[in-house]
Amino acid sequence: MSESTDRLWGARFKSGPAKALAALSRCPDDYFRLTPYDLAGSLAHARELQRAGLLDEAETQAMLEALDGIGNDFREGRLQPMPGDEDVHTFIERVLTERLGALGGKLRAGRSRNDQTANDLRLFLRDHARLIASEVLNLQQALVMQAEQHIESICPGFTHLQQAQPVVFAHHLLAHSQAMLRDVQRLVDWDARTALSPLGAAAMAGSAIARQPELSAREMGYDGTCENSIDAVASRDHVAEFLFAASMLGVNISRLAEEFCLWSSRQFRWVQLDDGYATGSSIMPQKKNPDIAELARGKAGRLIGNLTGLLSTLKSLPLSYNRDLSEDKHHVLDTVDTLLLVLPAMAGMVATMQVQVDELRRQAPLGFTLATEVADWLSLRGVPFKVAHEITGALVQLCEQHQLELWEVTPAMLAGVDERLTPEVRDCLTLEAAIAARSGRGGTAPERVREQLARLKTALGGQQQWTEAYSGFRI
Repeated sequence: MSESTDRLWGARFKSGPAKALAALSRCPDDYFRLTPYDLAGSLAHARELQRAGLLDEAETQAMLEALDGIGNDFREGRLQPMPGDEDVHTFIERVLTERLGALGGKLRAGRSRNDQTANDLRLFLRDHARLIASEVLNLQQALVMQAEQHIESICPGFTHLQQAQPVVFAHHLLAHSQAMLRDVQRLVDWDARTALSPLGAAAMAGSAIARQPELSAREMGYDGTCENSIDAVASRDHVAEFLFAASMLGVNISRLAEEFCLWSSRQFRWVQLDDGYATGSSIMPQKKNPDIAELARGKAGRLIGNLTGLLSTLKSLPLSYNRDLSEDKHHVLDTVDTLLLVLPAMAGMVATMQVQVDELRRQAPLGFTLATEVADWLSLRGVPFKVAHEITGALVQLCEQHQLELWEVTPAMLAGVDERLTPEVRDCLTLEAAIAARSGRGGTAPERVREQLARLKTALGGQQQWTEAYSGFRI
């Protein structure tokens, strides 16, 4: 081949590209990992060319076998791109023509790198959305396993990082689970909008040859085809939406990670991390650091940066395709790799932690976390809550003055604050009473937490089915 025909776009040029252009134009090596997805699109397109009459049955079979062979060789490491391969499309066409001769060059008819690259990334994202969801579900299972053991374990709940009211530790863990449940729900919703094939859009106006793209779409596991050929090659809102869902997941992981940094500290002493999921210090022998949590917390900024970077690239791009859009893969690949690195480590850390139940209970009533029980008790006896709030505040001041806990106040001291504070109020000043009182749906009462767990496990089972039922292309 001549230098011009080695490139997919070189036919009208008299000379090759400058070295600086070639260096800038060549895709990063990491992008060649999309090879299996490009081959999946090529297999579907070969059948489309047969339907269009450009390939006979024997040629189609030879083409399909050659593409399968390229996929096997690439997967087994026997075939790698060369420095002259500008991108994955050039790489595959070069190898295909080496193996099939002129027949290999027929595959380019009726399609463009514009719809190919859009298709490759959609297939990659739909596949990896399931992989990410599976890893989130593994983390969810670790949270559920721990929650099941601590439905009766009482701990302080916080607002403003100040002790607020007692809750059961399972309820606190499940708050993180509920957020991650929505993270996977976002991926499921995203997939419904992304399951449309761009193949057949060609460069931007549609193909005069590939006229039955709905059949190719079905072969690749899509629900249908994009409605508009310009939109098919120019839009990347599905990529930005994926990056948002991934960023939100990263933020939720970061919030869980921050709590582990707190819980494992000497100040909290809530959990003991397994030695396999903690590190030490190079200078302080006594240290046991929550590095997994810290690293996961730090990665959230990277995920947010990838979303911001793509949105900045997309801003003000005219229709239809522009080469700027090749940046989408950088943000996507980094985000996927980051999540697939963080999630298993977080799941292992959660699954292996030891919860210090006695310490949780000791801290649960500290900081007057039962004060709301007094105000509620007064309200249930007809005292306006504004007044009940003021009476309870005065009682807390008295306790602070005498360095007493609420349940240690004598009947005389109660009456001294307000005559409506009778000795019966002390019946509600226990952790069990405070927990049991929060018995509405979504509350921290153990029976409600058990119901929440059951509903959550059902929802997680449905999400697991979604990850397993995918009929599209998977590596």
